[in-house]
Amino acid sequence: MKKDETTTGRRSLLRLAAALGATTAVGVFATDRLTGPDGPPAAAPGAAPPAGRPAPAPPGAAAGPQAQAARLRPSAYRLQPMTGYAPPAFRKAVPPVRTRPFLHLTGVGRSMVLSFDDGPDPRYTPEILAVLRRHGCRAMFFVCGEMAAGREDLLKEMADDGHVVGNHSWSHPLVPRLRPSRIRQELGSTSDVVERALGAPPLWYRAPYGAWNRHSFEIAAELGMEPLAWTVDTLDWKEPPADSIVRRVLDGAGPGVVVLNHDAGGNRSHTVTALRRYLPELLDAGYSITVPRR
Repeated sequence: MKKDETTTGRRSLLRLAAALGATTAVGVFATDRLTGPDGPPAAAPGAAPPAGRPAPAPPGAAAGPQAQAARLRPSAYRLQPMTGYAPPAFRKAVPPVRTRPFLHLTGVGRSMVLSFDDGPDPRYTPEILAVLRRHGCRAMFFVCGEMAAGREDLLKEMADDGHVVGNHSWSHPLVPRLRPSRIRQELGSTSDVVERALGAPPLWYRAPYGAWNRHSFEIAAELGMEPLAWTVDTLDWKEPPADSIVRRVLDGAGPGVVVLNHDAGGNRSHTVTALRRYLPELLDAGYSITVPRR
């Protein structure tokens, strides 16, 4: 089959998938939640004011230029996302919080969400922002505190372009292995960096590796954040060729899909190249690239 015929067929399938979900966009996510005695409760962040946040410095931070440089140096923390991870059943928290992260949008018609984790990285994040700006699209950036500290200009650029800046912890740890006090420090310190840069704390968070537990749901809710996972994993954390990333995005495209990408944590040049290719195809197929409303 000729290349142009293949491309035309693929775009026709994308248009069909997009059309199947055509409804009024309301910006609602699908997830499980705890149910109270009077039915499903309101979202936890609206039920209680954010608790006090810890000091901006991460656990064990010391003073001085050398310590500051060490603190900002990202560790080798990239492992396979635990896409199949599900937290065990647990008691109802007060105030009620979610028991599962949001996985996809519902009732949004031809809309999809593109998300980027682990940044910002001055090598790749500006290129991703430029591609999104060129096509007039907004996305979600889940930043790590150790990467965001000292790069507030990139956070401001994200916000100025209408993107959502979320919390991805400070140092990208495996959250279920942490004590609650450490989880609070990881999330709270990153929220502080975002709030200082943008004037408001993040409203969304994503657990590193997609590994959630009861404490992370409760603490994030106290900090005013909702949990968001993903529907499609591009596997770009493995640094595959751009062709593979493009294929996974287009094969997984559909109404309400949340796509997981990364703009830091390794060589993300293929991620940038893939975005330049699949974004126009999604738009041409009738999808809009959106962000949740809160």
